[in-house]
Amino acid sequence: MASATSGAVGRGESREGGGGRPRFVERAVPAGAPEPLEEPARDEMRLEAVMGALSDPLRLVIVRTLLLKSDAFDHPCGWFGFDRPKSSLTHHFRTLREAGLIRQRQYGLERRSHVRVADVEARFPGLLALVADWDG
Repeated sequence: MASATSGAVGRGESREGGGGRPRFVERAVPAGAPEPLEEPARDEMRLEAVMGALSDPLRLVIVRTLLLKSDAFDHPCGWFGFDRPKSSLTHHFRTLREAGLIRQRQYGLERRSHVRVADVEARFPGLLALVADWDG
């Protein structure tokens, strides 16, 4: 597993990229941000793990919300407003991180997340546009 330092997606900002697919804008990593938690390197991301992670409706909502409504570099679990036990949310965020869809950093007692846009788009072109277009 490897860690990278790419930034978070911009607040619902997308624009057409090559091939007519939306291109999501990433923010730069803020100075002093902690190192990311362990995650698969781009070339270690597996389609079955990514699809398995996105097969859960709550995890799909997490990724979609980060793509379309993010207003900061990264966000804590509480930002989403889910009425779920912390242990359940921890499981869902860990599943997304271990699949390579999100990057998490530990800020004291709080883990904050953002979508690994560049890695996901490079490995699975068009997948994030499908997630963004999903309306549940």
